[in-house]
Amino acid sequence: MVAHVATVAYVGLEARAVDVQVQLSPGAFSFLIVGLPDKAVRESRDRVQAALGALGLALPPRRITVNLAPADLEKAGSHYDLPIALGLLAALGIVDPESVASAVAVGELSLDGRLTPSPGVLLAALHASAAGLGLICPQAQGAEAMWLATGDRPVEVVAAPDLGALIAHLKGSRLLPVPEAAPAAPRGFTGPDLADIKGQELPKRAVEIAAAGGHNLLMCGPPGAGKSMLAAAMPGILPELATAEALEVAMIQSVAGGLEGGRISRVRPFRAPHHSASMPALVGGGPKARPGEVSLAHLGVLFLDELPEFSRQVLDSLRQPLERGAVEVARAEAHVTWPARVQLVAAMNPCRCGHLDDAALACARAPKCAADYQARISGPMLDRIDLHVDVQAVKASDLLLPQPAETSADVRARVEAARARQAARYAGTPIRTNAEADGKALEEAGCLDAEARQLLHRAADAMRLSARGFHRMLRVSRTIADLAASDAVTRAHVAEALSFRRQPPRA
Repeated sequence: MVAHVATVAYVGLEARAVDVQVQLSPGAFSFLIVGLPDKAVRESRDRVQAALGALGLALPPRRITVNLAPADLEKAGSHYDLPIALGLLAALGIVDPESVASAVAVGELSLDGRLTPSPGVLLAALHASAAGLGLICPQAQGAEAMWLATGDRPVEVVAAPDLGALIAHLKGSRLLPVPEAAPAAPRGFTGPDLADIKGQELPKRAVEIAAAGGHNLLMCGPPGAGKSMLAAAMPGILPELATAEALEVAMIQSVAGGLEGGRISRVRPFRAPHHSASMPALVGGGPKARPGEVSLAHLGVLFLDELPEFSRQVLDSLRQPLERGAVEVARAEAHVTWPARVQLVAAMNPCRCGHLDDAALACARAPKCAADYQARISGPMLDRIDLHVDVQAVKASDLLLPQPAETSADVRARVEAARARQAARYAGTPIRTNAEADGKALEEAGCLDAEARQLLHRAADAMRLSARGFHRMLRVSRTIADLAASDAVTRAHVAEALSFRRQPPRA
């Protein structure tokens, strides 16, 4: 007899069906797992054997073969523990094989038989919903799986604290309670408010434009000028995630093991990796092709502080994801694509000492040190940043002024109105913001009047804009017009967009 239990293998944001086949055959005792298992899967036999032993169940003196089909799909992760254990229990006749054949099982086993969380339960629930199956998972992740318990194809979720309780449930002697869905995470943003930042009106305007159109932003200024605080305030002026977007972000967090308590948040992600981050940490990859920071920030903000301190090779690895909105990780066994539609917000000092504009504090190598420091960032990388703004040092007199009257809520209202205009403009297309518009969509959205078109063409020649730079200025101009609720892009809108264009390094 061969017992079958369904589970999944994760390939990016896709859960692929895996059939766990367990066969007991005559011969000396052995426990073999086949089907391209990684180290964690091979170690499952020891965890399963110990967990069954904790329940007083000894494996028979026979040859045990576990086949993970299809054999050519790499299997990785500890979530195979539970389906392997259930397959063994079914093959031994302890549970009815039919009781485990109608559900997808995922979960890691501890040595005492407890079920512990494993990444990707939300994706497994989506797969179970599409296949018309139920889901068996650890109790700690029942709330996460219950997000798929309603809708057109609801998933029946069984969340067990340990293997003994699960066996009792499957035999019908002691049924487990239906888990409750976790409440949605609070909608309010808890970061800094723009009203807390005194002065810096021009950088605040740049932050508003970036938020309205989904544009990349680079702030350059001395230490303590408020660059990090401006970046941290960005999620507070961005529109909340739509339901489909929140689920998309939650799936990435689930695979990465970061969906705490099964809560799905409507607040856009904000990720701020340290400048020592490696390339796999930033763009994804590693032995198991995990999502990187640029994917964990999907539909949100990726903040890179001290931009020139990042490895140049690491920074240049972001060029393709910023352009395509996705990361492709190539491995011998599989090609994995992670979504990466992010807003890059970066901050840097003008030079290593940070005080280029203050003769009393600048180092002896100024101004040459500025050119050397800024040259750490490649030209193609800088060309992918739409808005460049200088952040001046805040004076003591500015700090003594009353708190600004305009709050993040006021700015968010204008941003949401601009985003609504973009949603109507690009309805029926995959484009969500002006920053993503290209080709025919960008030409139709431009709507430049005669004076604006003339100014943009003159500026393109004078500033030696690349084709990419020209289109980025057109997108920013369109966003500024949207903030002004204008159908046409005027000369004033183009002029403001050009004022945020990168200037050559000071030497």
